[in-house]
Amino acid sequence: MLAALGFATIAVLLLVTMTKRASVLVALILLPVLAALIGGFASDLGELTLDGLSKVAPTGIMIAFAVLYFSLMVDAGLFDPLIRALLRAAQGDPLRITVATAVLTLCVALDGDGASTFLITVSALLPVYKRLGMNPLVLSGVVCLGAGVMNMVPWGGPTVRAMAALKLDSSEVFNPVLPAMGFGVAWVLMASYLLGRRERNRLGALSPPGPATDVRQGEDNPDAREPVASTSAAAAEPSRQATATTADGQEPQTLRSPGDGPGAVRVPPLPRTWLNIFNLLLTITLVVCLIQEVLPLPVLFVLGFAIAVLANHPTWEQQQALLDKHAKSVVLVTTMIFAAGVLTGILSGTKMIDEMAEAFVSVVPDSFGSHLPVVVAVTGMPLSLVFTPDAYYFGVLPVLAETANGFGTVPAEVARAAILGQMTTGFPLSPLTASTFILVGMSGVSLGEHQRFIFRWAFATTLVMTAGALVTGAFSL
Repeated sequence: MLAALGFATIAVLLLVTMTKRASVLVALILLPVLAALIGGFASDLGELTLDGLSKVAPTGIMIAFAVLYFSLMVDAGLFDPLIRALLRAAQGDPLRITVATAVLTLCVALDGDGASTFLITVSALLPVYKRLGMNPLVLSGVVCLGAGVMNMVPWGGPTVRAMAALKLDSSEVFNPVLPAMGFGVAWVLMASYLLGRRERNRLGALSPPGPATDVRQGEDNPDAREPVASTSAAAAEPSRQATATTADGQEPQTLRSPGDGPGAVRVPPLPRTWLNIFNLLLTITLVVCLIQEVLPLPVLFVLGFAIAVLANHPTWEQQQALLDKHAKSVVLVTTMIFAAGVLTGILSGTKMIDEMAEAFVSVVPDSFGSHLPVVVAVTGMPLSLVFTPDAYYFGVLPVLAETANGFGTVPAEVARAAILGQMTTGFPLSPLTASTFILVGMSGVSLGEHQRFIFRWAFATTLVMTAGALVTGAFSL
């Protein structure tokens, strides 16, 4: 009963969000509440909901201040040199920008933390995508692919859980699938190339050759044409008291601040050079502290934002203007995270997740016993949409490993298969992980659109790595 109710809740959630019948926020709250009422947990509803909210509260706090921090840095122009460098290197080519997105994500995601990866990469690259008029789904999709593969690292959540659940070490679980992970990285670069080429063609069709189109030297190369961002996309970029730079690296022109007209109070502007250096050093220090886990992530972002806002906006009026400007972004992301807390709190507290794990294991035919690693690898990514990482790795995986052991397959092979998809390539699409809402929220896309756009590419990543694991002998067919 509970298993069926849990599966039904997840299925309806995916259905209504992907078909846009209801907003993700409403579905994440009302559907699990309705499931709890149907399951007879009305008297425990308050406690279950509060438990779920309390577990995601640190994440919500971290995201609120992280969004404010990186929004402040974007306004201050911290990422402008990176944007100019990318635009110069890409020469306005969406294909090169997309591949650069994959490379940057693969590097940043080495820390194994999806939340910080999304915060850093999207903050740095979204202005580039807006300036070129590129589809933000390409940004969220490529970041999803890169972060998914890199979440396999031994210090990442899924691999740590797999090792803990089966009492294995990194040499038994991760090292044998390292070549397969290399296959996955190669596929991510290939997928980003294909998505970038498609985006280049789309923008090329929207911007036919004419006075508004910048064509690089070498007219004989049909692919050398440089799509130009639409006026609306350029206008959508938030104005800031910084500098605007053209794509060809021309000297920046100073933008006028709101209220900079007749009758405005004149305040001598602070020199930007030392402030830019300070912002850079502060951000580098913050990233290093995040990787080293010097303090809990929420504490680091709270302290980082407080220092940054004091240096960049010393007066209360300036700070209030900053908060007013970015309040919408903060509210959109944090409300999603707390809504996800309602879902996971109810599903876990009512034991629906546990019953779902047992039900899933019970339907695996005995004939699949000798082929269980392949089955686990292929199904892991889609099941990320159904099971939380704890439920799968501590509930489902031990039973699957014991079943496989009965057919002569060592449990380590099942663990290797699981990390090829379950909450690795699948976690940036799952509504059961808070970091997914950081990615879609900061990219400005809906969860349903993101899932429809990138699901097949992410699933293909798992298939490629599964083939690589079979070829390299990480597990047998």
